[in-house]
Amino acid sequence: MTKKKSVSKNDILTWYMDYVLEHDANPKTVFAFAKMNNFEEAKFYEHFASFEAIEKGIFESFFTNSINALNKSEDYKIFDARNKLLSFYYTFFENLTANRSYVKHVLDKYKTNLKGLKMLSGLKKHFTQYVSELGIQMLDIKQEQLEKIQDNALKESAWLQLLLTMKFWIDDTSVSFEKTDIFIEKSVNTTFDVLDITPLKSVLDLGKFLFKEKFQMN
Repeated sequence: MTKKKSVSKNDILTWYMDYVLEHDANPKTVFAFAKMNNFEEAKFYEHFASFEAIEKGIFESFFTNSINALNKSEDYKIFDARNKLLSFYYTFFENLTANRSYVKHVLDKYKTNLKGLKMLSGLKKHFTQYVSELGIQMLDIKQEQLEKIQDNALKESAWLQLLLTMKFWIDDTSVSFEKTDIFIEKSVNTTFDVLDITPLKSVLDLGKFLFKEKFQMN
C-alpha cells in the first residue's frame, strides 16, 4: 500500500487520540504508530519531536481552535475583557466536550494536581498570554517591578481558575454540562468583580485630594 504523501499536524493529533482511546495506552514507538497509520516515520518529525510533544500539542490545539473560532465573530471583537473571557471559556469547553473521552482519559488521574502537568504547559503559555492581552484594567502603579508582580499575579490566578474549571468539568455529570456553564459564569464574573478597581481608585483619588488639601493648608 502506498504511503500517505501528505500528513498534517491535525492528522497526527487525531490518530494519536484515537490510538490512546482504542488501546488505553500510548503507542510503543513512532515507527509502529506511523506504520499503523500508513505514513513515513519522517513525516511525524516534521510536526512533533515525541509523543509527549503531541500530548502538549493536543491541548494547545484546543486553545488555538477556540481563538480562531472567536476571531471569526464580529461581536467578539467589540466585547469588553469580561465578555471576551466568558466567550473564550464557553468556546474552549465546547472544544473539550467534543473531545471529552480523550481529555477525561488523560486528565482524570491527575485532576487533583493539574497545576504542574507537563502536557498542559503549552496551554498555560498561550492562555496566560491571552489573558495579559485582554486589557483587564489594573492599578496604575507606575513602578516597573510592582507592575510585573501584578501582571504575573493576574496571569497565575487566571490559570488557576481555568484549571479549577477543568476539574469541575471533569466531574460534572449534569445534562449538557449545564453546571459547568453556570460555574463558568459565576466564577468569571466574580473574578472581574474582585478585580474591579473603580471603588479603589475612588478611595485613592480621595486620599490624594485630602493629602493635597492638608499640605496646602499647612
